[in-house]
Amino acid sequence: MATRKNSTDDPLAPITLAVGQEELLLDRAVREVVAAARAADADTDVRDLTSDQLQPGTLAELASPSLFSERKVLVVRNAQDLSADTVKEVKAYLAAPYEEIALVLLHAGGVKGKGLLDAARKAGAREIACPKMTKAADRLAFVRGEFRTLGRSATPEACQTLVDAIGSDLRELASAAAQLCADVEGTIDEAVVGRYYTGRAEASSFTVADRAVEGRAAEALEALRWSLATGVAPVLITSALAQAVRAIGKLASAPRGARPGDLARDLGMPPWKIDRVRQQMRGWSADGVADALRAVAAADAGVKGGGDDPEYALEKGGGGGGRHDTTPDSPPRRAALCL
Repeated sequence: MATRKNSTDDPLAPITLAVGQEELLLDRAVREVVAAARAADADTDVRDLTSDQLQPGTLAELASPSLFSERKVLVVRNAQDLSADTVKEVKAYLAAPYEEIALVLLHAGGVKGKGLLDAARKAGAREIACPKMTKAADRLAFVRGEFRTLGRSATPEACQTLVDAIGSDLRELASAAAQLCADVEGTIDEAVVGRYYTGRAEASSFTVADRAVEGRAAEALEALRWSLATGVAPVLITSALAQAVRAIGKLASAPRGARPGDLARDLGMPPWKIDRVRQQMRGWSADGVADALRAVAAADAGVKGGGDDPEYALEKGGGGGGRHDTTPDSPPRRAALCL
């Protein structure tokens, strides 16, 4: 989620700097400033410009006082791509910003355009971090934050199920959280999320992995084929399989009798996942985990170019003798999908 980088939290600050590449968070930073400006002055003039639209002289023209002295919001997107001459003008403006004008600079961060970034910070800009959320833990934290912002309570399992079902698109995650809050009374739990997003949840890579390590081969294959049909990348499925098998191996090697809280801290898993993995690991052996990891590695090599058909590699655990029995009588030999 977007986070503040300094103590100034006034959306009507003369300069707001939104740094990052997460489009939803960048758009929210802009909307916050515009909403505050229009709350102060309903006739606020908003100009939303891309870097190529802000040519030398444009900023001075837009920032010039109006006959009616209305408030203005000037938004500059992709500020890191501004031309050298335009950057000079923006830097000069940062040194002496005009009253009644809120300048919002959206910058991707990084080396390109760093001079402008540094100048805005030196000028005391209100800064909002809008990083791309590439980690599942970050998306989970985002969903929790959405429910808190909406004033609703959601269980950890519900948040995780929503992330598993929707995937990495923050706009869709935010929309799903808002929909649940609008439709459901009381605490939002895993069952509620499952009812609303059952088709999508079944298509997630983590659901495929859960069914596989639980020895539910037919359901795993069904979920796999549906996930591939709905656009889930094969590499995400092998990654989820690897995580699921490694989690079983880590928990199996943990000291017996340890408390869930201590295990969660030592193994780097949330407490609810400890309970889930504990159920999934029944019947597994050390040899079974080793076999499974080899099968997943073979499948991963297949989907990354080591085989002719990524889908076949997933279904056959990498092919070439990687098949293992998935019957209930031999759960220790579970591996990828046909392990």
